Amino acid sequence: MLELIVISTLNGVLFGMLLFLLSSGLTVIFSMMGVLNFAHASFYMLGAFFGYQLTKWIGFWPALIFAPLLVSLIGMAVERYGLRQTHKHGHVAELLLTFGLAFAIEQVVQMIWGKLPMDYRVPAILDFPAFTIFSTNYPAYKMFMLLISVAIFIALLVTLKRTRVGLIVQAALTHPNMVAHLGHNVGRVFMLVFGVGTALAAVAGVIAGPALVTQSDMAALLGPILFVVIVVGGLGSLPGAFVASLLIGLIQTFAVSMNGSLASLFGPLDPSIGPSLLTDIWNVTIAQIAPILPYVLLVLVLIVRPMGLMGTRES
Repeated sequence: MLELIVISTLNGVLFGMLLFLLSSGLTVIFSMMGVLNFAHASFYMLGAFFGYQLTKWIGFWPALIFAPLLVSLIGMAVERYGLRQTHKHGHVAELLLTFGLAFAIEQVVQMIWGKLPMDYRVPAILDFPAFTIFSTNYPAYKMFMLLISVAIFIALLVTLKRTRVGLIVQAALTHPNMVAHLGHNVGRVFMLVFGVGTALAAVAGVIAGPALVTQSDMAALLGPILFVVIVVGGLGSLPGAFVASLLIGLIQTFAVSMNGSLASLFGPLDPSIGPSLLTDIWNVTIAQIAPILPYVLLVLVLIVRPMGLMGTRES
């Protein structure tokens, strides 16, 4: 039992930090630009596929640097030639643009790499157990993923709150005319912010690709839960995204490992009490409903605190 708790906690924190690495880029883009990017998970997918391809050509470590750079260039081009042109038509136009972009990226990935999973493997230098807990070997690569995620969280907080660049970026959102009068190119600031946000998603893709499955539907698998994270944490709140990511990661990981049900807790239901559907519901295990628990949490948060755990009404 203790082994299950420890391993589930480690896996939950790791999954939560991966969610944060994904949601942090989306949160930065929304907090700085007010754009809710529906194609954000697609940039995560591009990072994974670019990482896979570059790893075959030049190795994993150079791919970890160049894949996010390539994705950030694509992201900046999307902002410069897409979002900037539709911004004057309002948020609905921006949402439709990113929504269509997500489908376009998925189709391009399928045309180039196909629909089958890629053979994207953990680098040999990290393919060993970091430590052993009870009878379970915990992979060093998972610890590497955790360290990268924590380092990016700290770097983002410091950059946005403690540096001149972060102050300029935040000021450009609320007072763009004043920032422009001070000699800063507001359009370039927004373009760089969007590029950084998509690069963060790409980093998540590069490091998650070997641990998870790299295939053309990976954006659709993580996309919905990504928006659950930023809404539960509070739109535009980086600390909120961090807390929500860990919370959802732990809830889902522990739920998957639990086979308890109402039947195991209170005993089997008498068939004469109700229809077979009620009996089926009575026998459903926690592990079976694990995928919907984040969305249940989303509904509860929206009912109790619509602005999210650490958001504000202005968000």
